[in-house]
Amino acid sequence: MPYLLRKLYGVFLRVVDLLPLPSLRVQRILAFIAILTQGGIAVTGAVVRVTGSGLGCPTWPQCFPGSFTPVGVSEVPILHQAVEFGNRLLTFVVVLAAAAVVIAVTRARRRRGVLFFAWLMPLGTVVQAVIGGFTVLTGLLWWTVAVHLVVSMAMVWLATLLYAKVGESDAASESTPTVPGALRALTGLSGIALAGVLIAGTMVTGAGPHAGDKSIEEPVPRLGIEIVTLVHAHSQFLVGYLALLVGLAFALYAVRAPKAVTFRLNVLIALVLAQSLIGLVQYFTGVPAVLVAFHVAGAGACTAATAAVWAACRTRGPATSEKIETAEDVAVRS
Repeated sequence: MPYLLRKLYGVFLRVVDLLPLPSLRVQRILAFIAILTQGGIAVTGAVVRVTGSGLGCPTWPQCFPGSFTPVGVSEVPILHQAVEFGNRLLTFVVVLAAAAVVIAVTRARRRRGVLFFAWLMPLGTVVQAVIGGFTVLTGLLWWTVAVHLVVSMAMVWLATLLYAKVGESDAASESTPTVPGALRALTGLSGIALAGVLIAGTMVTGAGPHAGDKSIEEPVPRLGIEIVTLVHAHSQFLVGYLALLVGLAFALYAVRAPKAVTFRLNVLIALVLAQSLIGLVQYFTGVPAVLVAFHVAGAGACTAATAAVWAACRTRGPATSEKIETAEDVAVRS
């Protein structure tokens, strides 16, 4: 670590050391809140989209030129302004949650792997804010919205891994597998299949009726592919994803995998089936707005559950009360 960064980090540690030492329970709660906020901002983004409030604040980072808050203009309904501005305000909640978990695990002097995933939370949130601004400035182009959602799901995945790592011991030098390597690879393959499901789903949305803005004068361009074709592609990815999970379940029970793994997989399969049902209802009822928000929430839940299964395939053992280094200890060691 460069000298200047070491000095800055030392100052950061001294400030953090002024705070009470967080218990393991507090650290896990904060990590869980990080999962909820990363997934929740995607759901509120879906609400913005289905209410046509995507350009309720037509500029970024300001809401209107010269104002960071909504202003009374006849061209933009006040409801759309309120919904979009509310979603922007939630970004600060996400940032606070990310900052809280970074401070907690730093104060507790957790291992480097925990700190790495913790710092990804605020850094990823900044990236998301930039993507969100680009989405607004380009007039809600469908592919920018798609990227925004996919990155949100990636952040949910990373937050779930952070939660798992926070609950593990820092004493072990490395993690040990809980299932055969081939089955962990199959779990990773299911994660790749999930990514395909999510990307195909964003394309369905890009060609669908919810453009994010209801302007008649300047309608938002849609993806120029027949939506039925995209729905079939989305469903085929889902069938492949579910088939991998079912095969993984049989294999895990065959090798008598730990309950921590099989239970999480059972929860995941139940979530995927529920998500599939929502998708079917959407298709046959003309994609009602309320179900879009539920579907995005389901996508976040499936992403978190898949990450939880992946994380359970290796473990360091449960965390215990371990020695906490002070800022002086770290400075001496450096």
